[in-house]
Amino acid sequence: MLEKFKFDSEGTKTLCEINGKNADMRMNIFVKSLKQGETFSILDSECETAVLLLSGEVVFAWCSREESASRKNAFEKKPYCLHIPRNISAEIKAVADCEFIVQQADNANDFEPVFYKPEDTLYQEFGAGQWNGAGHRVVSTIFDYDNAPYSNMVLGEVFNKPGCWSSYPPHHHPQPEVYYYQFNPVQGFGACFNGEVAYKSEHGDACFIHDGEDHQQVTAPGYDMYYVWMIRHNDNDPWYKTTRFTAAEHEWLLKDDYSK
Repeated sequence: MLEKFKFDSEGTKTLCEINGKNADMRMNIFVKSLKQGETFSILDSECETAVLLLSGEVVFAWCSREESASRKNAFEKKPYCLHIPRNISAEIKAVADCEFIVQQADNANDFEPVFYKPEDTLYQEFGAGQWNGAGHRVVSTIFDYDNAPYSNMVLGEVFNKPGCWSSYPPHHHPQPEVYYYQFNPVQGFGACFNGEVAYKSEHGDACFIHDGEDHQQVTAPGYDMYYVWMIRHNDNDPWYKTTRFTAAEHEWLLKDDYSK
């Protein structure tokens, strides 16, 4: 399912809520916009929290520590992300106008806060030598079960080249996932395939992916597409990088020697 969102009067887009909107994603996810000089505070007694900068300049403050971060826009491969457990407070101070996305999941594990910088992020390039490059994209993983086994979440970004596909071949997994899109230029568009339904994806939209739904993406020629991908681990069934079940009729696309 894909939905379109606008910022409310407080500069917030609420994508999903554990006990409310799109509750089957089992996460709180919202996008926040701050003006220069504004501050946003977070403290949750039940949920872990990840805050990923999308654009602008901010200071992250937590546990008597501060870190500055700046990002021209989401298409600049400079992710800065603060990941904190429950009962730890944090502030995001806007040095310049900014936007960031907040992801939360209930988690009883206590862990040391982590501040991820661009050099801490795993970047992987896929599809360059397959399908005449039609699936060429860059995927970043900020944290997942490999480097944050104490977390109930996964967080990363996809940089989708114009006219190309990503999250491809069509695949599914049992864990719920949310995509949040941006386009460059902003009037760009693409298509989000969610199970048997295709939606037109545009700047600021979000896609909500359920258990077993194949989900593949494409963007129109001339338009870069970016999306944040956020997964909630299932209880006793975490998502791994290998948790990709390709639809049987498309398995032939996985052959390494396929290049036409």
